[in-house]
Amino acid sequence: MGKGRLFVVSGPSGVGKGTLIGALLRRYPEAWLSVSATTRKPRPGEREGVDYFFLDEEEFLEGVRRGRFLEWAEVHGHLYGTPAEEVERKLSEGRDVFLEIDVKGALQVMEKVPEAVTVFIAPPSMEELEERLRRRGTEGEEEIDVRLRNAQQEAEFAPSFRYKLVNDRLDHAVEELCAIYERERGDRDCARGLRREDDEEC
Repeated sequence: MGKGRLFVVSGPSGVGKGTLIGALLRRYPEAWLSVSATTRKPRPGEREGVDYFFLDEEEFLEGVRRGRFLEWAEVHGHLYGTPAEEVERKLSEGRDVFLEIDVKGALQVMEKVPEAVTVFIAPPSMEELEERLRRRGTEGEEEIDVRLRNAQQEAEFAPSFRYKLVNDRLDHAVEELCAIYERERGDRDCARGLRREDDEEC
């Protein structure tokens, strides 16, 4: 069985990364979403080992020292990282693996795995991103301000990604992400005419 492909989906907090990946995985259940580790507290409804592996800071830093993370970063005052062992195992089994990670982590993966397919998810505007953060109701005013400032900085790295996708209309954004997946997996020649930034023509 051939080696799977690694797909990295990144972008600001609240932009809809999880919703888009969830829709893609329902269409392509053979793909696998990596579960990240974090030192932040679980939000209501989040489950250990399903949404995140919730670690205390000492456990997390021990994992860093032992080289157990494919990438890791401090984001919004908490540590986040991708456990490497399970990702490598799934890829070796021929399964495609998706990482839903922050921009700092994505840049690390680009260095370690240059063949990874990277997708930056952008909001239609910062005003819309602020509204989405407020609607989900999981952060206070101070944390929303931090996330918006970080979003401005993260947007500067969008040109480093192979693809940029604006999550304006959800149904359209899902179709775009699925088209990227189809194209990169070779399921269809030039899926829906989508053009990569490094392609002169499709």
